[in-house]
Amino acid sequence: MMFPADDRRVFRYGSAMLRPLDPTIAVAPQISPDDVPALAAAGYVAIVNNRPDDEEPGQPAGDAIRIAAEAAGLAYTAIPITHAGFSRPQVDAMRAALAAANGPVLAYCRSGTRSCNLWALARAAQGDDADALTAKAAEAGYDLRGLRPALDAVAHAG
Repeated sequence: MMFPADDRRVFRYGSAMLRPLDPTIAVAPQISPDDVPALAAAGYVAIVNNRPDDEEPGQPAGDAIRIAAEAAGLAYTAIPITHAGFSRPQVDAMRAALAAANGPVLAYCRSGTRSCNLWALARAAQGDDADALTAKAAEAGYDLRGLRPALDAVAHAG
């Protein structure tokens, strides 16, 4: 499923609430293994988990999401992001996960914010305009203004 470039609605698949950032990726709060078949049926080809295990009591384990993703034929990548911030290896891993996907990707964390931020950093690292990334995130309900210095630094570092 590709989202129209101007589509910034919130979509629901199973219990997952997805916010498209651009036609190739949506971000979401925590998903459950039960959401994965609906995501696959909706056309997603990959899931990127940006949430560390045991961040919050009762959250589904990453392995449970991975098993459900593999059973549904979706690629799965874990790039856990703590509140300590982002590293260049995490940005590079997100770039690789996005590049490897042959269709729409769903990235999730607790609220979707870290996933959105990591997406923006990965796209800035590949040369996308920071203003355009900030605008896309804002249209989806995420504020990247505080991340702007990091976006500029990553863009200059390549």
